Amino acid sequence: MKEIWYIENINLFRILCPHKYPKYKDAHGFDSYKKEDYIYFKEDAANKVYLIDKGKVKLGYYTEDGEEVIKSILSKGEVFGEKAVLGAEKRNEFAQSLDNSTTICPIPVNTLQTVIRDNAKFSVSFYKFINFRIRKLERRLEILLFKNSKTRLQEFINELSDDYGYCCDETGDIVVNHPYTQKDIASLIGTSRPTLNILMNELKEEGNIKFQQKNLRILKKIS
Repeated sequence: MKEIWYIENINLFRILCPHKYPKYKDAHGFDSYKKEDYIYFKEDAANKVYLIDKGKVKLGYYTEDGEEVIKSILSKGEVFGEKAVLGAEKRNEFAQSLDNSTTICPIPVNTLQTVIRDNAKFSVSFYKFINFRIRKLERRLEILLFKNSKTRLQEFINELSDDYGYCCDETGDIVVNHPYTQKDIASLIGTSRPTLNILMNELKEEGNIKFQQKNLRILKKIS
């Protein structure tokens, strides 16, 4: 997500990772996770913030009926667990690895607070990142509550275009190589996989998109 990776051209991972600071380097390490390993559960102590070095991480929660609800799926360079810096004492979600070689940089809250205090440029960028994350979640909730399934999918595809897309000079199409499975997308837009397949094929027949697995080509901007 370009706005998260480079807020005002600042790479949060490069600035935030304690390995970049001699004061913390020797006492700091990376954690590795396999697919489906949990980084933390709901109600765990919120005493660290996490940076993704490699792999993908799913954030979500379970309803009272045991149904999984995905809040977001993050990849290399992104930050999660940031509510710990804002004073949260316990997690209100779970974080789970989606790859067999996920590597994460865990940062104790007190270390991060020191980095924020000592680096004004990073401090501004980090809080802008938190504001961006909140606005994005609010936008997704608004879409889930007030728009139908097809409109939710169209909005999500436009979001993918903004986050992962690039223009193909030969055709003018937007090519999107994204990290989501069909199951992920269905959960993120609040529908079922069969319904998602129907809607994707409708957009394909209407001449809006072409798709194959995690490769999506937007033939014209969906509105």
